[in-house]
Amino acid sequence: MFMGTTRNSIDEKNRMIIPSKLRAGLGTRCILTRGLDKCLYIYTTEDWDKQMEKISRLPESDPKVRAFIRHFCANATECEIDKQGRIGITPELKAYAGIEKDLVTMGAMSKIEIWSREIWEAPDNDNRMDTKDFANALAEYNF
Repeated sequence: MFMGTTRNSIDEKNRMIIPSKLRAGLGTRCILTRGLDKCLYIYTTEDWDKQMEKISRLPESDPKVRAFIRHFCANATECEIDKQGRIGITPELKAYAGIEKDLVTMGAMSKIEIWSREIWEAPDNDNRMDTKDFANALAEYNF
């Protein structure tokens, strides 16, 4: 399980260092892909296979499923983590997530999320909740 948040950045060659506390759970290879909220996801190869298995059970006759498959899989890339703990971010993924330089990298249970720091810290970012909204959302799920 991945958890914790780190502020980091990409270098001039579009590489990012995966924080060591998150990197420990990845092994030497990982899958980098589009996330659902204008961020990027990093999966272990095992968790990626689990996601692909779940997706393969969805009805491809549904146009929304096909669109989701394209969103999730079309720009996915298998990355080898180099000796410095870095992976490259493709131009397409960088553009999708609005990444310029500064990042917020966080563990999110079975995946790692990579955010443009500007987008993550923007006052209108709906992906962050204040404690009241968080408590209300959990109550809706009887948590």
